[in-house]
Amino acid sequence: MPKAIVLGAGMVGSVMAADLASDPDFTVTVADSRAQSLAAAKVRAPRLATLQADLSDPRAVRELVAGYDLVLGAIASPIGFQTLRAVIEAGKNYCDITFMAEDAADLDELAKQHGVTCVVDCGVAPGMSHMLAGYEVGQFDECRSIEIYVGGLPRNRRWPFQYKAPFAPSDVIEEYTRPARIVEHGKIVVREALSEPELMNFEGVGTLEAFNSDGLRSLAYSLKVPFMKEKTLRYPGHIELMRVFRATGLFSKDEIEIGEVKVRPLEVTSALMFPLWQLQPGEEELTVMRVIARGLKNGREERHIWDLLDVTDQRTNTTSMARTTAFPCTIMARMVARGEFQSAGVNLPEAVGARTGMIERVIAEHERRGVQYSRRVETVD
Repeated sequence: MPKAIVLGAGMVGSVMAADLASDPDFTVTVADSRAQSLAAAKVRAPRLATLQADLSDPRAVRELVAGYDLVLGAIASPIGFQTLRAVIEAGKNYCDITFMAEDAADLDELAKQHGVTCVVDCGVAPGMSHMLAGYEVGQFDECRSIEIYVGGLPRNRRWPFQYKAPFAPSDVIEEYTRPARIVEHGKIVVREALSEPELMNFEGVGTLEAFNSDGLRSLAYSLKVPFMKEKTLRYPGHIELMRVFRATGLFSKDEIEIGEVKVRPLEVTSALMFPLWQLQPGEEELTVMRVIARGLKNGREERHIWDLLDVTDQRTNTTSMARTTAFPCTIMARMVARGEFQSAGVNLPEAVGARTGMIERVIAEHERRGVQYSRRVETVD
């Protein structure tokens, strides 16, 4: 029976652990430094073993994972890269959702040297968005563009933010400050985060506003598609408010002096704003995503469109963002553990999606969990 350990017992990590623990073929432990998070994870899945540990220390991580067959990562982005390295150095297969700023592919050779299979960026976006992009490139004779639109939102809009954070708020702020890399005419160009807003309509949701965010990540260099972009979705009005906050300096990490006190504006902003971004008990949220691929097939121009709309699962008290982010990782982890996906090195989700039969299996596993992806093909006149 494979022994798996999930690093991180937060909103997503606890769902990853519970999903894997529902499989009688696995014994599962979840590790975190926060006793309260571990207790909540145990309530979600009584079969889970819990372990309090400092995941910010790479040496401690190497020692921690030594006794396990498989490792899953759901940790904060600032320690994502060092944790990936530590797990590789421990010689363990790894499936990870962490939105790290560094390029995980830089550790590809190290992973090959240790003979371990790592699947990174394996959430909803990046993750499923990239798998679908990798799949669709192979469906065209010539793929000309890929557009990804994704957002996690409260089901009901409330002033002033019209937003609640379905994952770590600090990572949300990264989307508002990190420059966005997109591809135009085959070249990577950089746009300011929150730039080039556009209105879009989504069935079951209504009108949303999309802005440039740095979500292409590996797609920018792994796929030979001349035009690619990723945009984050919010209710109209939120973007302008966040641009004002950023322009005011409220997202700055640089210390300023107020009287005799030195503070970092982002820490003050976080302390004031993040409590207002918390979902209240019983409050529903949703995850919406659209992936559009355009290209030529059999001499005709086509548009292939994938849509996802998922809402809070009230039965299990699980947010849609946690579900849609956790499941791609646990689905791949099972395949890796059972030897159904073996590829030494750091594997990008678009490469997984390009493999014959993989998308069909991953989509089917999502459907078993009540998450529905739909696809339609349109001919462009």
